[in-house]
Amino acid sequence: MKILRLSFLAVLLLSIMAACNNETSENNQEKDIKEMVHEYSVGDFEDITASITSHELIVTDQNNKETTYDLPEDEFFVSIAPFETTTHECAIHSLTGCQGELVEKDFQVHIEDEDGNVVVDKTMTTFENGFIDLWLPRDKKFNVTIEHNGKVAESVISTFEGDKTCITTMQLV
Repeated sequence: MKILRLSFLAVLLLSIMAACNNETSENNQEKDIKEMVHEYSVGDFEDITASITSHELIVTDQNNKETTYDLPEDEFFVSIAPFETTTHECAIHSLTGCQGELVEKDFQVHIEDEDGNVVVDKTMTTFENGFIDLWLPRDKKFNVTIEHNGKVAESVISTFEGDKTCITTMQLV
């Protein structure tokens, strides 16, 4: 009976602590998911694949065991591979498989929402996979301008449920 009471008290205490830390826990979960996405994007994995849809990160191990993680409710992941001559068709970004043409190059990235609010305006460097990863507000349309060595690519992208997470259509001209 004493063990049952102690177990009940332990569960009660943990529940209270979890309730008090719920906001911190959610913030940590979002941070952890973003870190996971970044690690898969820049890492070198032979026995794991990772892809990202508009709402979840999907990780598949060497035994074909699939694990999914929910993405933040207010942010949308998109990866852009600006190119000059070579690209590939893509909709769902493979963090561990997609390869862009322009590797470790600097780009001036300017993104505005439909109301003209600047969301991104900075120099960004593509990873070894040739992509620039971004977390943008959900459920919006954006005007994207990317510049490199005097060449420019412009596009409109959106961050609604089911939208592309892999943008491989921005040719620099």
